[in-house]
Amino acid sequence: MADWYSLTRQLFFRLSGETSHELGLDLLGAGERLGLLQFMAPQVAGLPTNVAGIEFPNPVGLAAGLDKNGDYIDAFARLGFGFIEIGTITPRPQPGNPKPRLFRIPERRAIINRMGFNNKGVDHLVEQVKKAKYKGVLGINIGKNFDTPVENATSDYLICLEKVYQYATYITVNISSPNTPGLRTLQYGDALKELLEPIKKRQKELAEEHGYKPVFVKIAPDMDENEVEMVAQTLIDTEIDGVIATNTTLSRDGVEGLKHGDEAGGLSGAPVEELSTETVERLVKALDGKLPVIGVGGILDGKGAVEKMDAGSQLVQVYSGFIYRGPELIGECVDAIAAMK
Repeated sequence: MADWYSLTRQLFFRLSGETSHELGLDLLGAGERLGLLQFMAPQVAGLPTNVAGIEFPNPVGLAAGLDKNGDYIDAFARLGFGFIEIGTITPRPQPGNPKPRLFRIPERRAIINRMGFNNKGVDHLVEQVKKAKYKGVLGINIGKNFDTPVENATSDYLICLEKVYQYATYITVNISSPNTPGLRTLQYGDALKELLEPIKKRQKELAEEHGYKPVFVKIAPDMDENEVEMVAQTLIDTEIDGVIATNTTLSRDGVEGLKHGDEAGGLSGAPVEELSTETVERLVKALDGKLPVIGVGGILDGKGAVEKMDAGSQLVQVYSGFIYRGPELIGECVDAIAAMK
């Protein structure tokens, strides 16, 4: 599988970032429909992990953003992820930012994107989830439409929450993408509390009908220690169930002077690893065991996964590392985490 993926990646990297992304997903979906993935995907060991009342078959998940619309759930499930997070989804379909908007920086195993929540809308995603055969842990990541004023963002999140709730194992509130104007302002002070309180209230109401589904919040890595402490306290006060740290960074440390290194958007991959891990450590300290942290950002090998767990994460997610390493990364991370326990 590793040789197959290495060859495929070499071919794909000759294409533009978004073209290869779309083609790769289409081939992955075709491989699942034709029954080929079951023979090509590496075996991943089980490592049951219970977080927020959910039993995960292993602690390594797919981060949101790769399968925005839930079109490839069964294909990703075949690769051995312990959980899959789809989205970010918005109430209405939207095209996202103008192309080109996805750039690889292979010298640093990095990606810069300014996709802008391009997606087919929440109704499409729900239909795809209903069609999927996958019965494992499914997270659904929700956001706001680009043209919804920040002061009205809560209504967008509530629309998505209500529509996806019964179909998700957990829901992630994305307030940390750098590519939707004003979105990150929702992470701070009263704005965060005013967003999360209605979401928590609606979650409790929906739980009476569909059972309790945890709500996580995804935050950015571009916060100082005081800001992390403030966010942590708000998450505790509003009884949020967990936090995903982190999204992409606005920093360009590590890619200065490289081709595409100065493109606008969020930077992911190896350059964000240290910043993300530092944010996890700060969060874990500030939260003091009151809610779990899922670590994501720059995990490109088993060692990177272990570092996130050592920092206090209870689960990890991969995205850019999966693009650069392929499916073998999943099992490598699971094995490395198992060896540390």
